[in-house]
Amino acid sequence: MKPVMTLTMDVRLLRIDSRLLHGQVTTSWTKATKVDRILVVSDDVAKDNLRRTLIMQAAPPGVKANVLTISKMLRIYYDSRFDFINAMILVENPVDAIRLISGGIKVPSVNIGSISFDTTRKMVTDTVAVNHDDVNIFVWMHRRGIVLDYRKVPSDAKKDFWKCLCEKEFVHDTSQKLK
Repeated sequence: MKPVMTLTMDVRLLRIDSRLLHGQVTTSWTKATKVDRILVVSDDVAKDNLRRTLIMQAAPPGVKANVLTISKMLRIYYDSRFDFINAMILVENPVDAIRLISGGIKVPSVNIGSISFDTTRKMVTDTVAVNHDDVNIFVWMHRRGIVLDYRKVPSDAKKDFWKCLCEKEFVHDTSQKLK
């Protein structure tokens, strides 16, 4: 008996960006990743009619944008009706990213664009602020071999976000990865 191969949609980019869909994403990232679908995955945005409508209208020509809850994204990821999709997934925060990855979405890397500052967070870069929970999530990803790529736009030089966390002493690099 031949093993059954499960196809999934082609997730070309998983990006954490508290601004979600904005000019840099619609112009630079969409072209660089050659996606035909932008999936904004957020339980909060999915419940907010105004935000959902604005995001769907912000998609560049030729690219469709959808707003999904995390549970719906996890359901459609393995649905064969969506195997043809070349997708960019946008989430607002590391918590939503880890929920997708631990739910089965396979990505070799996560792009970190921006995470807004608030009173619980400290700045790591000029556009990324993290709290204790965020750091633990990035440790979890790093230990599983997921590359943490910090770039605002694709033309920026790739920067290892793990090294940023180490340099700012948010983590101590043991370079241990889980097998």
